[in-house]
Amino acid sequence: MTILLTGSSRGIGAAIFDTLTAAGQSVIGHGTASGIPADFDEPGAAPALWHEALTRAGGEIDVLVNNAGVFEATPLEDEDWLAGWERTMRINLTAAAELCRLAVLHWQERGVSGRIVNVASRAAYRGDSPAHWHYAASKAGMVAMTKTIARGYAAQDILAFAVCPGFTMTGMADDYLASRGGDKLLADIPLGRVAAPDEVAAAVKFLALDAPPSMTGAVLDVNGASYVR
Repeated sequence: MTILLTGSSRGIGAAIFDTLTAAGQSVIGHGTASGIPADFDEPGAAPALWHEALTRAGGEIDVLVNNAGVFEATPLEDEDWLAGWERTMRINLTAAAELCRLAVLHWQERGVSGRIVNVASRAAYRGDSPAHWHYAASKAGMVAMTKTIARGYAAQDILAFAVCPGFTMTGMADDYLASRGGDKLLADIPLGRVAAPDEVAAAVKFLALDAPPSMTGAVLDVNGASYVR
């Protein structure tokens, strides 16, 4: 089985890469030294990544994991607010949508099954800070897209799932926790701590490899019960 994983160079993505390769899977990474470089802020980057990955995979990709994303503050008073919104949407949602489209078409053309796992966020459901409208909106869009794919292509055995982490101990989360008063934020997490990247990776691995087909469209929360639906 060959898996294309975006955003595999650090944090959650690196943990997903290690977890899947440890399970014996062939993983094509994006952004790592041995992976494929692609700047999703640039038009055409996502399709170029897909086609290069397909070449490296010998023409067959079985699973797509969309993990790449940015978490950048854009306050309302920022003169570049729209530019920040559009950059976040391009990287977090549009690039993932392009890859999902190409994956679905690839599986349809081959007449085979396939799986998509989209790494979204708790923010898709409970929102985020006033400086992160774009981030919450991009992740809500990712969840809606996942459910739409699941409903649209289940009959073809093309399955789609999402994972919604809360705060996770990555560099981005560390900076955000510090900027928002870490202890106060931790008090909002009943588990008493943020998630570890390997916990999110375990959820991704389950959905990519083991989840039964009837789970298609499911969203798994990994947030220490800080938001329950």
